[in-house]
Amino acid sequence: MESAAARPRPVLTAGTVLPEDAGRAALVARVHDPEAGGPCVAAVRGERVVDLTAVAPTVSDLLERDDAAEVVREADGGRAWRLDDLLGAPPGQGDVPHLLAPVDLQVVKAAGVTFARSLLERVIEERTGGDPAQAARVRERVVRLVGGRLDGIRPGSPEAAKAKELLLAEGLWSQYLEVGIGPDPEVFTKAPVLSAVGTGADIGVLRASVWNNPEPEAVLVVDSRGRVRGATLGNDVNLRDVEGRSALLLSRAKDNNASCAIGPFVRLLDDGFGIDAVRGLDIDLRVEGPDGYVLRGSSSLREISRDVLDLVSATYGAHHQYPDGFALFTGTLFAPTEDRRAPGEGFTHEYGDTVRISSPRLGALVNTVVPSEEAPPWTSGVRALMRSLARRGLL
Repeated sequence: MESAAARPRPVLTAGTVLPEDAGRAALVARVHDPEAGGPCVAAVRGERVVDLTAVAPTVSDLLERDDAAEVVREADGGRAWRLDDLLGAPPGQGDVPHLLAPVDLQVVKAAGVTFARSLLERVIEERTGGDPAQAARVRERVVRLVGGRLDGIRPGSPEAAKAKELLLAEGLWSQYLEVGIGPDPEVFTKAPVLSAVGTGADIGVLRASVWNNPEPEAVLVVDSRGRVRGATLGNDVNLRDVEGRSALLLSRAKDNNASCAIGPFVRLLDDGFGIDAVRGLDIDLRVEGPDGYVLRGSSSLREISRDVLDLVSATYGAHHQYPDGFALFTGTLFAPTEDRRAPGEGFTHEYGDTVRISSPRLGALVNTVVPSEEAPPWTSGVRALMRSLARRGLL
């Protein structure tokens, strides 16, 4: 990638980030407010964002309430901000109010290899050893030998076991196929608590990476009892060259400064937006480069290999609890193969790319790609949050 430089940033407004049916949605935001001395839990009501921190000091606390949607719609709040003002704030600037990722104490988890198309791309990464120059040749062979065999296979089923036997016989079995069609999904910790960035922020890609891409995903927000309370959008930034060298480098590939974006808001489940609406979400991606390059893609949860509630059960249960809840990336169908730099090398980011991930029911998450090493450093963790709430008399 070219070195990062100051570039024009996307202009965000309420009209470009709110869900199409925002007037019927219970939307939760988090706002950094320098006057309050820290983050605030807030409700999005039209183009106003209302402080609810006195009612629920953290989003985690709010989602433990059975009446969370009612609180978001009706509870008396404190101060309010114009949504356009929050969206127009310079990213990473602590002296002006701005939007944060809409989760706080939740552990950020991610499920991988949950779509057949992206499963094959993971196999290709592995077979190339992370070398993008080999991608086209390996893709042709893998798709020819594997592609159709995975259509409609339910993970963990007898049909999946038979497909595994056939692929083993041809020397094409992979650890990615194991989690893609085997009995157990891949679920990993994507990012530390409070490290995710929100809409409008910079999103980071390591300088050393030469093959990487966005991963547009639906993110479930789950409470301490394992109940899905809401959904939002996420970008599970992927360094294909790093993970392709070894799956044991997953943390290096996934967990870097500003490499996890979540937002713009958590939409709470209610009578008008239930778990079946989540199962039917369509997610669009648009990447605009500083050179005029445009990449479009889409992902639909209707094509997911494992039901979203099965992913929740694989994360939470007698085997593992989350007292503050968790946010769960559900995986992506999107795996870009379009050449950008050179024939056969596929897509990779350039610094200055604007990444827009959107869904009609969830709104738009918009970020600008920078080197992780140059993104605003992560400085406000759990201790800072607790001290801020204590100073405000909220603990």
